[in-house]
Amino acid sequence: MMIAVAVIALVMALILMLIRVLLGPSLYDRVLAVNSFGQKTVLLLGLLGFFMGRPDFLDLAILYALINFVATIAILKFVRYRSFQVTLVKRPAPEKEV
Repeated sequence: MMIAVAVIALVMALILMLIRVLLGPSLYDRVLAVNSFGQKTVLLLGLLGFFMGRPDFLDLAILYALINFVATIAILKFVRYRSFQVTLVKRPAPEKEV
């Protein structure tokens, strides 16, 4: 019973995250909502795996969490540099005044 309540609460949170993705005022709000949606999906996969007695769902949840993390970093890098080809350049340290 408690697991069913947790699943329903997570589904409601997923619906709220989808609304934020569609109506978010800025791009960063939408990226944050997509990332939160991914985190809640990982929790939902874990709960469903526990509820159905299938521990292999935890493997899927971990894989989805890694994909979610990498995708969020890639989206934010693309938004900042407008390309995936930009390399990070080490800038020289400022000289100290004596």
